[in-house]
Amino acid sequence: MPRISAAQRRQDFVHAAVEVIATHGIDGATTRRIAEQAGANLAMVHYCYDSKEDLFADVYEFVVGKFRDLTTTVDPQAPLEQTARKMLRDTMEYYVESPSFAVAALELINWARRQHGSRGIALFDQALEGVRSTLREAAGDRDIDDATTDEIASTIAFLADGFAVGWITYGDRDLAEKQMKIADSVLESWLTSRLGATNHRTPRRRRAASR
Repeated sequence: MPRISAAQRRQDFVHAAVEVIATHGIDGATTRRIAEQAGANLAMVHYCYDSKEDLFADVYEFVVGKFRDLTTTVDPQAPLEQTARKMLRDTMEYYVESPSFAVAALELINWARRQHGSRGIALFDQALEGVRSTLREAAGDRDIDDATTDEIASTIAFLADGFAVGWITYGDRDLAEKQMKIADSVLESWLTSRLGATNHRTPRRRRAASR
């Protein structure tokens, strides 16, 4: 039987921790439960991590990384509006496909805020920064200031997080699909209102890049 590396074990424990946190909350996410979820013995957890807090730090980084990954699936040539709507849709669809992640992410933000003050805010800010960066790139040569980019990123986050709460509360896929359509419609209307006449303008830099 091939030996499993410590790096792979740490990844297994992070994924297991997400499931356990989603089921039992932060306080109920004991190292024993995490080990059982990962199919490992408790000694292996302590071999890979000095403390549960160190393990949770990796879970924290995993959550931030997943949000960052969701901002990289857009078409780099797509206009800002399409990019914003795709990021929202991709995030909501990931929540539906990974309800444990949605629950664990909310639990982890609250835990980080209670235990480390601003760290819970930092997690949210890091996730938002990935959205902002992608939006800035999508804006191209359009005259869209940082304040507007921040507003778009925040609107995406608020719609996605509100959707997540509804999804993890009811767990109804049919309802979730309807709510995703509503959220998309709200974002589309807000973007049209906020960006006005620039709504479908294609920046010169992107036309040049596509030739």
